Amino acid sequence: MSNQRPEITDEEIGIRAFKIRRAKAVERTLERMRKGLRESWSMFSQRDLHDLSWMIGEVWAYVPRAEWEDLHFGKLTAEEVVEIIGMARTLQADPHNTVETTEKVIDMVRARSV
Repeated sequence: MSNQRPEITDEEIGIRAFKIRRAKAVERTLERMRKGLRESWSMFSQRDLHDLSWMIGEVWAYVPRAEWEDLHFGKLTAEEVVEIIGMARTLQADPHNTVETTEKVIDMVRARSV
């Protein structure tokens, strides 16, 4: 039995750390959204929440950290969340407008963050 550890590069460690930070940010954001939407939250299916989580992760990866802290997802309406889920599904099906779509989501959240 060998005591050698597999070679793990700094790049692999960095990628894993990035994924963990993104997942934690998405989890915190979903919790804020759930609290903000209260009873309306139950209207969303598991698929809806999966797609919403994916889109939030894309936004997190796109915006600078300082700006991320100023985005108040918890103030979004149920209708806006439905719209974001729709944008996520469109983007997953056809990723040609990634930056444009991500910026639309950010603008929507910024409008509620004021």
